[in-house]
Amino acid sequence: MKAIMINKPFEVEIKEVPKPEITDSKDVIIKVIAGGICGSDVGIYNGSNSLATYPRLIGHEFGGIVESVGSEVKKVKVGDLVAVDNVNSCGTCYACRTGHHNVCSTVEVTGVHRDGGFAEYVKTTEENAYKVNKDTTNPLYVSLVEPYSIGVEVNERGRITKGDKVLVMGSGPIGVAVMQVAKSRGAEVIMTDLVNNRLERATDMGADRVVNVLEESLAEAIKEFTDGEGIPVIVDSVCSPRSLEEALELVSPAGRIVALGTGNKPSEIPQVAFTKKGVDVVGSRLNNYRFPHVIELLESGAITPEKMHTHTFEFTDIKAALEEVINNKDEVCKVVLTF
Repeated sequence: MKAIMINKPFEVEIKEVPKPEITDSKDVIIKVIAGGICGSDVGIYNGSNSLATYPRLIGHEFGGIVESVGSEVKKVKVGDLVAVDNVNSCGTCYACRTGHHNVCSTVEVTGVHRDGGFAEYVKTTEENAYKVNKDTTNPLYVSLVEPYSIGVEVNERGRITKGDKVLVMGSGPIGVAVMQVAKSRGAEVIMTDLVNNRLERATDMGADRVVNVLEESLAEAIKEFTDGEGIPVIVDSVCSPRSLEEALELVSPAGRIVALGTGNKPSEIPQVAFTKKGVDVVGSRLNNYRFPHVIELLESGAITPEKMHTHTFEFTDIKAALEEVINNKDEVCKVVLTF
C-alpha cells in the first residue's frame, strides 16, 4: 500500500509499505478516507518538532471505513465509519491511574512517536476506534474529530460552562475548535488574531466578538466585553512567551487560564502574578477520551467542521499540501487529504 513518509526534514515521499494485518484479537484495520494536516505534521516536515523521530509515517488526524476486525472486537464492525484517537498510553502510571492518560509518562502519539494514519490502510485498537454516523456526517470530517477533541479537552480543563465569558487568544484551527465547543456550552467568546480573514472566519463560526490586536486595544475590548470586570477564562492558543504574560495581566481575579504551548522559551512571570488574583493556570495536552463528546456535537450540528476545512488535496500531493500550509497561513485553516 501507499503511505506518506517523511524520511528527514524537508524530504517527503509516497512510499510503498506493507499493508497492516490483524495480529491481535482487539485489532481494527481501517481503509483510510481522509486526514487533516496539523501544525505538528508541518513541524515534522520542517524539522521543528523536537518530539519526532525519523523516518516517520505521519498523520494523527484521520479516519475511514472498517475493513476487518479481530475476533474479540465488539465496539465497531466491518463497514463502520470511524474516527481514530491518536493517544496511546500505558494504563499503569500515576497519570493513567488517576484518569489523565493523555499525559501518560510514556504517552505515544500516533503519527509523531509511532507511525501514523496517512496511508491507504491503518491498524488501530478497538479502544481507539470511534463510530461516526455516516448517514448524517460527511465522511471527510472524521479527520477533524481529533482537533475538535482538543477543543473539548481545553473546555474541560478550563471548566468552561454556561454564562462564562471566555477569551481565546488565536483564531487558528484549535482556537476556533475551542470557541465552538465553548459556545455549545453556553459561554460567550471573544477571539483575537493578527489576520482579519481569520477573524472573519471565527465570527462566521460563532465568535461573539473578535479583535485584531494590531488594530485595537485588547484590554479595552475586554473591558467593554465584561463590563469592566476582566475576563474570567482565557485560553492561550497563541503559545508565545508573551501571550502567557498577557493572559495573566488580562484575567480577572479568581479566573482560569488554559495554556496549550509546547515551546521551551521561558516567560518572565513573577509569582505575584499568580497569587495576587488567585488564578488557576493549567496546561492542556492532546485529549482524554473526548471523541464521543465530539461525535455528539458533530452529529447534532453544534460544530461546523465544514467551515474549518478550507483546502483539499489528494494524499499523493502531500508536498504541495504542506507547502500550502506553510506559505499561505493567512488563508489556510485546515487542509484535508483525501485517500
